[in-house]
Amino acid sequence: MRALEIAAPWGVDALKVVDASDPAPGHGEVLVRMRAVSLNYRDLLMVNGLYSRGSAVGGTITPFSDGCGVIEAVGPGVTRVAVGDRVATLFFQNWTAGRPTLEKLGSALGFPIPGAGRELATFSQEGVSKVPDFLTDQQVATLPCAALTAWRGLFEDARLEPGDTVVLQGTGGVSIFGLQFAKAAGYRTVITSSSDEKLARAKALGADTLVNYRTTPDWSKAVREATHGVGADFIMEVGGAGTIQQSLKAIRIGGHIAMIGVVAGAGEGLNPAVLISNSARLQGLSVGSREMFEAMCRAIELHRIAPVVDKVFPWTQAQAALAAMQGGEHFGKIVLQF
Repeated sequence: MRALEIAAPWGVDALKVVDASDPAPGHGEVLVRMRAVSLNYRDLLMVNGLYSRGSAVGGTITPFSDGCGVIEAVGPGVTRVAVGDRVATLFFQNWTAGRPTLEKLGSALGFPIPGAGRELATFSQEGVSKVPDFLTDQQVATLPCAALTAWRGLFEDARLEPGDTVVLQGTGGVSIFGLQFAKAAGYRTVITSSSDEKLARAKALGADTLVNYRTTPDWSKAVREATHGVGADFIMEVGGAGTIQQSLKAIRIGGHIAMIGVVAGAGEGLNPAVLISNSARLQGLSVGSREMFEAMCRAIELHRIAPVVDKVFPWTQAQAALAAMQGGEHFGKIVLQF
């Protein structure tokens, strides 16, 4: 089989396709022939040596956490799935249910566990899950990280009610899933982008209020106007230090900010006084459990939610796909096809 690998010195150009021996499933493991994988911002950080965990690892990394494939063989003791099942990889291989722990969060695909960027891969039977039949392989590959992050933020951690207002920052994978889930749940949605073309696409998906943060850098005022001065009930904070001040100004008293990313880079950072004064809740969020994933898939099937796949590359062109992500060209998800 062939696989993607990267080793120091890091960089997109260092990612390469290598030949490797075909793996065999051990006890409790399954052998999966991969059909598609999707990219996350974490992958870009990792291959560039900027991921806090990945940059410190020695040797080589097989990247990518999010994949769809078909089980070709099972090892002894496998009961959850069978040969022929189409499955998604789970971001955290050991987080099946309950609260996150250090052990559970230490089982992420891509690092420290070799990822899904290979033609054949073995996974624990606990680390894969069957998926809705109506989705394509490419769509399934978008679910493990971006979709589940949005799902957990909206439905597991926040206490929202129909008619509440949610703000989705940008038009990347998590925010577009957040838009789709929020509309299915009956929430009012505000979405931000630097591109009017992308905002038009978001409107076609049901976004209620559109804000171009390039022409309206003080976008919290637009959120306040859309909520008659009250503020948003929930904000999907993907920017980090570069956007958190605007989020703090846009959130209502007692609202919920889900901190999931750092794509906006440097900024003023967090002002605790503002957080205290409006009694808002700021929560860090890193994907979710298998139990959450399976609940999400039931909702996706019920509402026939189709993930937005914007760009597809052959898996051997992963360098080009990562360059497209780095350039911010995508709306929704970028996928590699095997």
